[in-house]
Formats: sequence, structure tokens, C-alpha cells
Amino acid sequence: MIIWLKRNMFRSVGDSIISVAVAALAGWVVWQLLQFIFITGRWEIIQVNLKLLLVGRFPEELMWMLGASILALSFWIGAVASSSKRDLNNKTSLIKTGFGLLSRFGLIIALGAIIIALAGNLDAVLLGIGTVAAIALGRLVGLARRKIAVLAKIPWLVWQILLVALPLVMIIQTLLVSDLSEWGGFLINVYIAILSIALAFPLGVFLALGRRSSLPIVRLVCTSYIELVRGAPLFVLLLLAGVALEFFIPSEIAPGAIFRAVTVFTMFTAAYLAEIIRGGLQSISKGQTEAGKALGLSTVKIIFLITLPQALRNVIPAQIGQFISLFKDTTLAGAALSMLELLKVGEAITKQDDYLGQGLVYESLGFVALLFWVGSYVMSRESQRLERKLGVGIR
Repeated sequence: MIIWLKRNMFRSVGDSIISVAVAALAGWVVWQLLQFIFITGRWEIIQVNLKLLLVGRFPEELMWMLGASILALSFWIGAVASSSKRDLNNKTSLIKTGFGLLSRFGLIIALGAIIIALAGNLDAVLLGIGTVAAIALGRLVGLARRKIAVLAKIPWLVWQILLVALPLVMIIQTLLVSDLSEWGGFLINVYIAILSIALAFPLGVFLALGRRSSLPIVRLVCTSYIELVRGAPLFVLLLLAGVALEFFIPSEIAPGAIFRAVTVFTMFTAAYLAEIIRGGLQSISKGQTEAGKALGLSTVKIIFLITLPQALRNVIPAQIGQFISLFKDTTLAGAALSMLELLKVGEAITKQDDYLGQGLVYESLGFVALLFWVGSYVMSRESQRLERKLGVGIR
């Protein structure tokens, strides 16, 4: 350690001065941050408005359905996290399940603990314990799949469909019985981001393929769409969706704000994904396409079995970067479409009568930033894990 420090930080007098100055500045910043978190920060505003920040005006009588959806989703995450062949064949995986969960989902668990501490009620504690237990149970079920004869006979695709069915049914049921106009807070940010990513990815793939198509009309349409959308600011597109749409469609039949937001984010992200995927397709040598033709494969099979999988693998970092950008850009929906998403709620609670003029913007926006940082960091870490698993950058 001493040798490493001497080589990298104290190689010369100038390096030593810079290293000491940076270390002192970093120490001061950390000290101020710790003071703010544990001593000077007034977190009552977060405790009182925690429900508004997380789920907005979601009906109190339907909160149990939201909790059940979280538990079902946690079970699915645990099962998917242990679905790799290496984990299934590892005899010590069951013993190391706890450590594996802690290393992979530790940040989410820590955030959950903070939220439980702020909530300070039994329901939050039970939901937190249930979430961790659901992830652990899902992981155990995933690891035991090949060891239980009945489960081992289920084909992989059918198994994945069965796993996703439970959270999907719960989420759809929650959507059907609740009023989307009452959704808000961090819940609406996550919902818009997940739905937009799920819709934008396949659209982006087909736009990228269309731009490289040999059919002139298809190539022209896809290229025009991509360049037009990429040339327009996202905020302007959201404003058009919120204001200009009602000039063409009567307000009685106009879609809601959430539908408009998802549509705009999907169209915008798909255009950027198309260019990212097109770059991945250009990185594949023509020799592989020619080899596929020599084997008698059709153009569709060459694309979906040879070139597209490799292209998507090569541009995983850029794709995840775009998804993270989309996740953070959901805050624009609050300003453009008057939606009570997390950032707008965080700004609004500082203007309540009990907290007006008390300078609590740092506490409010600090909590908002924490939620977005955890979400973005987890996505980035999962991206790196997927890159290592697929050998991105390794020849």
C-alpha cells in the first residue's frame, strides 16, 4: 500500500502537494456531508411527506395491492438473478445466497432501510422484511430449479414466462383498479421509465434495421424519423404533447398525461437507440453475413441469429446509458405535463405552510437525488455485470 501511494500520489513534490490538497478537500466535503445527514439536517419534512414523495396521492385503501406487487416483483428479481447456468451448477450457491443478495442488492436494501426508518410504522417494516424474504425465496427457487425433478422438466422459456406472470398480473390488476391520475411521486417516474424502455427497445431495433434496409422507401422513412426526433429537444416534444395535442383532439377523448409522457419518451428514446444499435450493426464484419448466406440462411435469419445479437452485445454500455438518461429525464414530465412526479413533489412540499421559508430545499432535493442516484447506480452495476457475463470488449 505504501509503495503504491508513493508511486501514484507522492512521486514528486508537485504530486504530493496536489494529493494532500485533494485529500483535504475530499475530507472536508465528507465531513460537511456527514454533519448535514446526522446533525444539522431537518428531516421532518421527508417523514411527514414520505407517502407523497414515493407514491403521490395513491389511494390508501389500495396500498396493499401496491405492496403485493412489490413483493411479487421482488420474488421475480431474485429468481432471475439466480437463473444463470453457473449459479445453478454451483453447489455452494445456497450457502452463499445471503452474501450474494447483499453484494448485488445491498444498495437497494440500504435505501429500503432508510425509507423504513423515515416511515416509522409497522407496515413499512413488514414490507421491507417481506421484500428481502421474497428476493431470497426467488433466488432459492431459481437455484433449486434443476435439482427438483418437477421443475427441471419445465422448458427454459416456459419457466421465464411463469416467473414473470405473477408480478405482471399483480401490476396489471393494480393498474385496472386504481386511477392513474392519482399516481405520483417516485412511483410515476419508475412506471414511465420501465414502460418507455420496454416499448422503445423493440422500436429502436426496427428503426435501426430499417435505416440499413435495401428498400429505399423504408430507409427514407426510418432515417427521416430518426433525424427529426433527434433534432428536437425532449422538453419541447413533451410541451407539444401537453399543449398542442388538444388543438387536434377534443379534450374529452384526449389521452391522459401518463399516456402522453410514455408516448413521447418512447418515440424519443427509440430514435437514439436506433443510432446506437446501427453503430453496433456496423461493427459486425461483412464476412459473417456472407458466411450466413453461404450456409443458405435467409436474410431474416442472418439478422436475428447472427448480426443483431452481436450488435446488441457490443453496444450494451451505450444502451444502458440511454436508459439511465431516460430514467432521469422523467422529471421533465412534471414541468411539461403538470404531473406530480418526484422532483415536482420535492419542490412543492417546501412550500407547505408548515415549512415555507425554512430553507428545507436541501433536505427535500437531497432525498430526491438519493432515489435517482440509487436507481441509476443499480442500473449501471447490472450493466457492468451483464458486460462481464457476455465478455463485452474481450476478443
